[in-house]
Amino acid sequence: MKKIVLAALALLLTLPGAFAQRYDGVVDKSVALIGNDIVMLSDIESEAQMMRARGLSVDWNARCEILENFLVSKLFLTQAKLDSLTVNDAQVDAMLDQRINEVMTTLGGEQKTEEYFGKPLYKLRQEWRNTLSDQSLIQEKQRDVASNTPKLTPRDIKKYCEETPAEDLPMISTKYRIRQIGVYPDREAAELAVKERLINLRERVVNGEKFSTLARLYSQDPGSMSKGGELGMASRAIFWPAFSDAAMSLKVGQVSQVVETPDGFHIIQLIERDGDMFNARHILIKPQYTSEDRERGFRKLDSIRNLVLVDSLSFLDAARSFSEEKHSATSGGLMSDEYTGSSYFEKDQLKPADYNVLRNMKEGDISEPFESLDNEGRNGNTIYKILYLEKVIPAHVANYQDDYSALIDEVNNKNAMKAIEEFINEKMKTTYIFIDPMFQGCPFERKGWVK
Repeated sequence: MKKIVLAALALLLTLPGAFAQRYDGVVDKSVALIGNDIVMLSDIESEAQMMRARGLSVDWNARCEILENFLVSKLFLTQAKLDSLTVNDAQVDAMLDQRINEVMTTLGGEQKTEEYFGKPLYKLRQEWRNTLSDQSLIQEKQRDVASNTPKLTPRDIKKYCEETPAEDLPMISTKYRIRQIGVYPDREAAELAVKERLINLRERVVNGEKFSTLARLYSQDPGSMSKGGELGMASRAIFWPAFSDAAMSLKVGQVSQVVETPDGFHIIQLIERDGDMFNARHILIKPQYTSEDRERGFRKLDSIRNLVLVDSLSFLDAARSFSEEKHSATSGGLMSDEYTGSSYFEKDQLKPADYNVLRNMKEGDISEPFESLDNEGRNGNTIYKILYLEKVIPAHVANYQDDYSALIDEVNNKNAMKAIEEFINEKMKTTYIFIDPMFQGCPFERKGWVK
């Protein structure tokens, strides 16, 4: 089933030339009636306008897809209201803030957003909140439909495995269970050197040098350095709080003191501020480490590795005693996914440096020391590691004995999708639906809309 796309309910302003001809000068009209609900041409164009604001291309087929998504959503929304389902206001408010921040950042601020949509922000906020409230109800009804599938038993999963051809069963990728011991370079000395360097650059700006020139020469932010460090008008919510707080406290043209974020250290120059939006330049410099730092870390890890190899210390106890990687040290170095808690990793979930070492290891091996990254910040901080490969599960077709959890998720998902499709098909048959001739030629995914 295609993902449901909800429209921002705004009036149509102007139509792109190619589509204005197709509409034959029509400014707005109803293009679909589904039950007691109407879909307006302006609804479709408002969603198309929102998609363009996000940088997406919108052609005739995209408009047909928008209309079909409207029709599907109306089926769920009508039933949700009949079932007296309630809106999750906190979730709606969070989604609304995210949408506003995203759109204003893309378009360049509140004023440009109002110009683009042709109405004040408070009106857009009201309309988008109504739309997102409907979306919340739709999602609640979809969950309700999906949850009404029969509860699966081990017998069901075993039967599924026996009756499903091997080529249709899910493929389980190679998985690794890994323990690690990590030590960090001398971050205090490296951070002090960065701060001193940024203080020097700030003094140069204060003494008359152009911030943008220095950003091109010294900033380590690849996204902004070529633009003289300029970030563009954006919501404060998309930056690290320390960065936003520092930028918003500045006067136009003023340069901040050194600011630390998980990305590194910055100095910031404010260009413009508009409400909770701002445009600023920055110079980012990250702590740099020397070959001496690397050798020192490797020597320490070599010593720990030798203790483990001669059986005077287990890897688990060594990790608890010596690892500086705080997230895994207390569990004996066991690496786990921060979102799922799983202790098994597929290739794509691992840091490239970690996988390059692991791919040449066998179960029970302990690696030589190597340089990698931790999971802090956007890109991670330098860390030196040794790995212990505790277990490898080779890639294979899912089977009942080894992959019960994966199979039950697979079957549950299939049953949920089937239930949702059956709901849509049933409601299409029992709901009055009329599509305007201008959209009857659309290549809809489902053939029951046009009757």
